[in-house]
Amino acid sequence: MSHVTYISAMNHFKIRKQLASNLCNTLQHTATYCNTRQHTATHCTTLQHTAKHCNTLQHTASHCSTLQHTATHCKALQRTATHCNTLQHTVTHCNTLQHTTTHFNTLHHTATHCNTMQHTASHYNTLQQTERHCNTLQHTARNRN
Repeated sequence: MSHVTYISAMNHFKIRKQLASNLCNTLQHTATYCNTRQHTATHCTTLQHTAKHCNTLQHTASHCSTLQHTATHCKALQRTATHCNTLQHTVTHCNTLQHTTTHFNTLHHTATHCNTMQHTASHYNTLQQTERHCNTLQHTARNRN
């Protein structure tokens, strides 16, 4: 093998070694870049999952607040309904008392009227008795004369 061929073979070997080294460096760089991209993609997926979870929690919190507001409103309506039922009961009781009072007043008026009539009848009976007694006395007095 000649010296030129040997140098040429050596140069060829060095060039191939340099190319291999460059290729290796490029592959390592590409692998690192790829790993970084994969790590970024994984991180991005995690962030997306976290964002979805956060949105779900926000929706749940909003729904919970709505339910709390509804429950408070419902309690207020229940208190109002209870108060209304109490008022209705009171009105019914008042109407019953009014009816009873009216009935009592009617009975009182009737009793007063009845007592007046009894008094009048008693007075009339007394007058009739007195008239009979007077007639008897007049009759007796005429017969003696």
